[in-house]
Order: sequence, then C-alpha cells, then structure tokens
Amino acid sequence: MADTFGEKLRELRRLKDISQRELARQVGVDFSYISKLENDRIPPPAADTIVRICRVLDVPPDELLALTGKMPSEIKNMLTSHPAAMAFIRTASMMELSEAEWERLNRELKRLRSPG
Repeated sequence: MADTFGEKLRELRRLKDISQRELARQVGVDFSYISKLENDRIPPPAADTIVRICRVLDVPPDELLALTGKMPSEIKNMLTSHPAAMAFIRTASMMELSEAEWERLNRELKRLRSPG
C-alpha cells in the first residue's frame, strides 16, 4: 500500500499502464516533474495539477488530494457555505466510524434524495 503522494501516484499510473512521459504530456508538465513527484523529491503539486493528473489517470482526485492535506474546491466551498455540513463532518469524525459504517452512512445519504 502506498504511503506517500509519490508512491500512490506511481501505483495509479502503473495500474493505468501509462508512462511518466505520456502522463506528463497529457497533464502539460515536464516528464522529470512526474519522476520527481513519484520519488518524493519535491512536494506534491497544487490541487489543480493533482486534479489534472487524476483526469488523465481516470481516477477520483480525492485520494491523492487527501495525501497532501488538500481538498477539491467544490468540497471546500460546500463546507464553508454550509455550517451544518461542517458540523456533520466534525460529528462523524468524533464517532470514529468504521469503513462499513461510512459505507452505510453513504448509502443512507443517497436514499434521502432517491425517488420512491
């Protein structure tokens, strides 16, 4: 299991069978930049670059962003514009939910808006 941003990036890139050069070309950065990221020789990039990387790799950006302590702007905006959302996250955090409980909670949230 990958522990660092670079390790996770390498893991995801290899799973998609994309070379560093091809990823760099599609993201619009130099290939040596990708190499340095994967080897943890430089800090993780800005959130918008992470999102571009994830689009190329066809993976949700949340996991890579979480490894950097960054969050997608739409989530940040939602949390800052809805105090109840922040309270919900704070409460859930204090409850130390298991993965199964998080999944159940997610299913319940989806049911709130489902027809029928």
